Amino acid sequence: MFAEDNMLAVHRMIEEAFNKGEFDVLEDIYDHDTIENQFGLHPGIEGIKEDIQNRRRAFPDLHLTIEDMVVDGDKVWLRLTGRGTNRGGFMGPPNGKSFEITVMDIVRFENGKIVEHWGVPDRFALMTQLDLLPKPEKLAS
Repeated sequence: MFAEDNMLAVHRMIEEAFNKGEFDVLEDIYDHDTIENQFGLHPGIEGIKEDIQNRRRAFPDLHLTIEDMVVDGDKVWLRLTGRGTNRGGFMGPPNGKSFEITVMDIVRFENGKIVEHWGVPDRFALMTQLDLLPKPEKLAS
């Protein structure tokens, strides 16, 4: 029962908060003092809301697709595909470039709420696809 409830909560978080921008759902899913272990993101439910809002501003068409979801005890492990277009500015002005990356996430539950998150988006692929990395100089022959 708990495994199914945790999977449903994660599915709601992805579909409603990330994909639709419906942030009220986070109050039902996250503990207010959630620990965030992904580099650059903020702890607590207010930090999570801010981080999702920032991503949705940068990429108004942001969409995460759950490819795999596995429950192991108090943790839900996810492999997702993230897609979006830089229309709101990300690491600079908007450039209209699109991306499609893999994201690996783990969330830990206590008492039916997410209390901890680890995330590993493929940042190198993201920056490459958005044309945000410096161009290599030609090598001297």
